[in-house]
Amino acid sequence: MAAEVTALQPIKHPSTEFTVTPEQKYWRSFTSQLLLPSPHSSPITSIAFPPPSSTPISSALEAFVVTSGTRLQLYSTRTRKLLKTISRFGVSDTAHSGRIRRDGRVVVAGGDSGAIQAFDVNSRAILRTWNEHKQPVWVTEWHPSELTTLMSASDDTTVRLWDLPSDDSTRKFVGHQDYVRSGCFMIGQANGMVVTGSYDQTVRVWDPRIADKAAMVFKHSAAVESVLPMHEGTTLLAAAGNQVSVLDLVAARPREMLRNHQKTVTSLALASKGTRILTGALDGHVKVFDTKSWDVIAGFKYPSPILSLSVVSSGGNQEDKHLVVGLQSGLLSVRSRQSGQQKTAAKKRQKEMQALVEGKIEEYDRKQKKRARGRGWEKATRGKDYTGEGADIVIDGNSRGKLVGSRRIKWQHALFKGRYEDALDIVLAPENKNHATNANVLTLLTALHHRSALRVALSNRDEQTLQPILKWVTKHIGDPRITKITTRTATELLDIYSEHLGTSHEIDMLFKRLYDQVRNNAEIAQVCWNTRGMLQMLCGGNTGT
Repeated sequence: MAAEVTALQPIKHPSTEFTVTPEQKYWRSFTSQLLLPSPHSSPITSIAFPPPSSTPISSALEAFVVTSGTRLQLYSTRTRKLLKTISRFGVSDTAHSGRIRRDGRVVVAGGDSGAIQAFDVNSRAILRTWNEHKQPVWVTEWHPSELTTLMSASDDTTVRLWDLPSDDSTRKFVGHQDYVRSGCFMIGQANGMVVTGSYDQTVRVWDPRIADKAAMVFKHSAAVESVLPMHEGTTLLAAAGNQVSVLDLVAARPREMLRNHQKTVTSLALASKGTRILTGALDGHVKVFDTKSWDVIAGFKYPSPILSLSVVSSGGNQEDKHLVVGLQSGLLSVRSRQSGQQKTAAKKRQKEMQALVEGKIEEYDRKQKKRARGRGWEKATRGKDYTGEGADIVIDGNSRGKLVGSRRIKWQHALFKGRYEDALDIVLAPENKNHATNANVLTLLTALHHRSALRVALSNRDEQTLQPILKWVTKHIGDPRITKITTRTATELLDIYSEHLGTSHEIDMLFKRLYDQVRNNAEIAQVCWNTRGMLQMLCGGNTGT
């Protein structure tokens, strides 16, 4: 006989449909995540996709370059498949900043040896090698409009311009006092100028027409890890420490300071035709900013520190196609947004499966004017029956998954069916106030923890459905009898929703209340420890435990 499912004490989790903004809905459409391990699990230090140019080349190879270890890997923007691997670096060398030219024919990269190499994409042959830099080269970038011009920046504190047919650099910029780890050409009105960020905590703008010094210098409070010019050419972004500064080149001053990350921001990227900015940091978060209000409008969480990111566009309209993120663990994450045709096909498959589950597949086929299905399709698609030697095996009594004598407890049914969010919603819902007892809530949270489903039940909540669990945790966080489960739940909530703080006044106030409650209890605990120490001294250390 099937094993009976014994009822748990009633406790469940609150969750309803998430109220999302159009912006959040847009970024959540980047699904179908593909995780690709890098060779030898080397950290992915660079992801590059040629930016849009005023003179596009129709025959350009649609690919983005991933730099990891001693390899440059080219992935198709259409299929996300690996097209080519270039591994012409020495065993002891490490590649940096692989960049593909906008015509898709040449790739350039620097290395720890100080050499810069240009490769033919088709043959993988080395077209040119430059050795003027004396320390590792962390930055290489193609000119946005000139096919043979590129720039480089090195740990030797110099920045250089190169012409592909020439053996020597055409321009050398000197002024940084420490490693130069970021840089690129300006675009828009400042086309041809170079901007660099250094560990000397400065961002410098270089004009090839001006000799011996930078045209503009912005000082920061931390090492500059990444710089990114906006499309109009008058605004520049710089990541220094855990902050991103928005620099106005016309007014020569910072316009905004973005302080939304907890750890160092390592990478910046443009999206939505320059109207959105993405930041990636060592805290594992990618945050999306609106360039008008500079507010966080969406975000993603990754399991490892982020070292690089890029938004890959596709088509003549340059619509966002892939969100590509490189992790310190060596994983490459590619989230793709479905096209209109793909969404239509997915909806059609979903409707067909729904009709199949409801037993209305024949009616669905008639509406869709499909041909009649062949014999035997039912057995291939329906749930498999238990059959043997021509006789059906019928099991009477309580079938597995059916609760005994719990007709009134809906949350238990949701729990045993794996609908963890619904279970918690039912317990903490206002209409079930009489059933939302401490025993029920504790039982459910404990069951979710044992099933490794606590995070699933707490995720994807909107402002309304997040409030009940926050209020419950705040109310009972000081109860020493249930400290483990309340602190475990509070930690999960903080980890999941910390990136969304500042977007809802109600939720911010609840987290502030939780903080005050934890602080008060910590102070009480400290007083208790002090009192215990005094009692131990008075009793000669024989107070026991």
